[in-house]
Amino acid sequence: MNQIPVQNITPKPPKKNAAENFDLYAKREHIYVKHYTGFFKKFRQLSSLIMLVMFFGFSWLSWDGRQAVLFDLPNRQFHVFGMTFWPQDFMLLSWLLIILAFALFFFTVFAGRLWCGYACPQFVWTWIYIWIEKFAEGDRNQRMRVDKQPWTTEKFLRKSLKHFLWLAFSIATAVAFVGYFSPVRELIPDILSWNLGPWETWWLGFFTVATYGNAGWLREQVCIYMCPYARFQSVMFDQDTLIISYDEKRGETRGKRKKEADYKAQGLGDCIDCGNCVHVCPVGIDIRDGLQYECVACGACIDACDDIMDRMGYPRGLVRYTTEHQLEGKTTHIFRPRLIGYFAVLCAMFIAFGYTLFNRVPLELDILRDRGQLFVETPSGKIENVYTLKMANKEQNDHRYTISVSGLDGLELIGPSEVTISAGELLDLPLRLDLDRRYLESANTKIHFTVTAVNAPDISITEESRFIGPAPAR
Repeated sequence: MNQIPVQNITPKPPKKNAAENFDLYAKREHIYVKHYTGFFKKFRQLSSLIMLVMFFGFSWLSWDGRQAVLFDLPNRQFHVFGMTFWPQDFMLLSWLLIILAFALFFFTVFAGRLWCGYACPQFVWTWIYIWIEKFAEGDRNQRMRVDKQPWTTEKFLRKSLKHFLWLAFSIATAVAFVGYFSPVRELIPDILSWNLGPWETWWLGFFTVATYGNAGWLREQVCIYMCPYARFQSVMFDQDTLIISYDEKRGETRGKRKKEADYKAQGLGDCIDCGNCVHVCPVGIDIRDGLQYECVACGACIDACDDIMDRMGYPRGLVRYTTEHQLEGKTTHIFRPRLIGYFAVLCAMFIAFGYTLFNRVPLELDILRDRGQLFVETPSGKIENVYTLKMANKEQNDHRYTISVSGLDGLELIGPSEVTISAGELLDLPLRLDLDRRYLESANTKIHFTVTAVNAPDISITEESRFIGPAPAR
């Protein structure tokens, strides 16, 4: 072919400094995304496939006879492969969220909205629903033509197939999600026999409707109007951030031309104004208008433009990942202090979190003193303090523990020195400590309780408390 077909685009250069009026209450225009191929699409499909395998597959894995990843809310246990977390471990979740926030900052400073374009669940599901729409109704031009036609049997069947597949995938998503909170091997038979509890029924219905609405109907509206990241991302950009941009110096002035024509002699740039970069964009923007907060950095416009450049025999890169400095002909500094600082902090946080996580003791110990009576003087002349030890076995195996106390010479433990705690059990153990008055060093002395597993000495925890007595005689 000597000419690339141009669809619904009038060739003209962009307006400069022109006032534009926007209706804030304008009706939403449906975006018909065109099918395309390219490097960034393959990369996004690979990242999406990894996420889908993890989401749908992790709940089916087994670990030591139980579901590998299970958030057991009724028993307040959160199993993640070989580790079990309890509500007392929620501080670790806070740390993890802070680390992920810093990771988001780092990648945004480095290359913009990489998370949105390649890993955000909203957009992964949106692309799946767009693919289902193409499968049921055809590519962009065919969908536009069918939507303008009156209802026919074929149109009804195609629309019905699309919505059936959308709904089926929404149900599968809801089942997979609820399967992380209710054992999935029990959940599916309960669904088939309609033997569900009220909360399972509610959440299955809620996530089915939410997935169907967000990925099927709202799509880019979630990213543009509901996601806060679209609003604050720009404060993390600088002139050395890698962003998807249109090379205006090379592309202008736009216009149609024959492939063999000397377009430069006609005063034209490399952009043939085919509109493909707009037609493949899932949020419906024109990248040639400059960087816009709606852009999710999926790379679709790069793939579409590179395909046209190849067909025209022009160099690739009219639309590409670049920086503002590079577009202005200046030197780009990818490894700059800001980025290095984020990376250093992120590495330090990852190391600290990993150390804390893998050196975590699966044993909880809280010591409560009897506040009703600070101390008691026994007839034998000893000073007695009463304590309650709250011990939680945070493993999936029963353990026998030894209890010892230190900090004062002559301190005697009155009560069991060994206890057995079942897996996941919280035990309240009352104890007394006796001390001969002659060993009392002060009215308030620091002591330490140590609890150690008999068959696993590495499971040991020590907590501080106080021994109260009368002021020693001078």
